[in-house]
Formats: sequence, C-alpha cells, structure tokens
Amino acid sequence: MTPDHERFLSELSEKEKTLLILREELYEGSWQEMVLDLTARLQKGPQVFDLTETIEADLERIEELASYEKEHEINLGDFLEDES
Repeated sequence: MTPDHERFLSELSEKEKTLLILREELYEGSWQEMVLDLTARLQKGPQVFDLTETIEADLERIEELASYEKEHEINLGDFLEDES
C-alpha cells in the first residue's frame, strides 16, 4: 500500500470503516449490492427520520469510498486488517 493510501485509510471515520467491513462481510465486496440494499430499505415505506438520514449519509460515504477505489484501482477492504 502506498503512503497516500495508508493516510487515506487512517483518516477514515469509524462509520466509513464500518461500511468497508460490512461490504466485505455481508455484500461479498460489492458496493453495488450494498447500495441496492440500502436504497431498497429507503423505498420500503415509512421510516424513522433518523434512519432515513443515516442511510442517506451512508450512501454518500459509499459513493466517496467507491470513487477513491475506482480512481486508484484498489480495494480498500484488502487493507482493513493492516489498520487493526
């Protein structure tokens, strides 16, 4: 891992790291599957406002993480253990 990637990963919030872990463990490494699931949860109907805000914020975090991975052609999930 390059120093830039190390710095990026070390500066992630706990919420961002949790999203990476969930993606690896529940969605077999797929942001697309995770986004589909969260979007479906939003569309299901009445939700507690806080939950809606959380899902929307998570979708924004996912977009940023996925963009970084695409731009740098890496999988941040591969480096999670290095962070622990």
